[in-house]
Amino acid sequence: MSSTVLITGATAGFGQATARRFAKAGWRVVGTGRRAERLDELKAELGESFHPLAFDITDEAAMDAALESLSGPFAEIDLLVNNAGLALGTAPAQDCSLADWQTMIATNVSALAAITHKLLPRLIERKGAIVNLSSIAANWPYPGGNVYGATKAFVQQFSRNLRTDLHGTGVRVTSLEPGLCESEFTLVRTGGNTEAYKSAYAGANALQPEDLAETIFWIASCPPHMNVNQIEVMPVSQSWNGQRIHREG
Repeated sequence: MSSTVLITGATAGFGQATARRFAKAGWRVVGTGRRAERLDELKAELGESFHPLAFDITDEAAMDAALESLSGPFAEIDLLVNNAGLALGTAPAQDCSLADWQTMIATNVSALAAITHKLLPRLIERKGAIVNLSSIAANWPYPGGNVYGATKAFVQQFSRNLRTDLHGTGVRVTSLEPGLCESEFTLVRTGGNTEAYKSAYAGANALQPEDLAETIFWIASCPPHMNVNQIEVMPVSQSWNGQRIHREG
């Protein structure tokens, strides 16, 4: 019997690669996203194993309607991959847009919590699993990270607290925390600045969405008695920087 995974943010990057990886392995895949045309393209590629749900994840009423529309095997969620999220802006906190901060909180925190809460009964019934996409920004602050890093720290701690509350249910929870990975992330963060995108990844041999998809698939494929609590991954080219010192005079 095949299992069902629901992946948020399946229209690009990690989510799209993860949909392909699980479909290849024979899973049923429910993919969500705002861009219906991209979900339709993925449906054309993956066939009957893929079920698209087009809605804005920050719209709770649309989320409810989409989840209630699921039927048959596609309603039997064995794995939730909370991938939908974004970063906006690279400026220091004092120069940031408050609207950008609020959008990041609405998407990375509130929407993630909402869809998790709505799917917990199904996941508990099926002794399923949750993989939450956090970031190395949850662990290592950097200039311009401000609210983005804080939202990912929420995801990390939420994952740990879910594990505590779900004790004894058989549901597994993982916080996956990637470093530099080449995707639309930088284009979104910089408002579509292609030069910034090229600069971010030039010569870095960054992680690829397929690397993250393979990691998520490995987590999901672990034995039911094994929980991967937290996993941080970086490209070999990336490591920690020294602490900065501001000197007067």
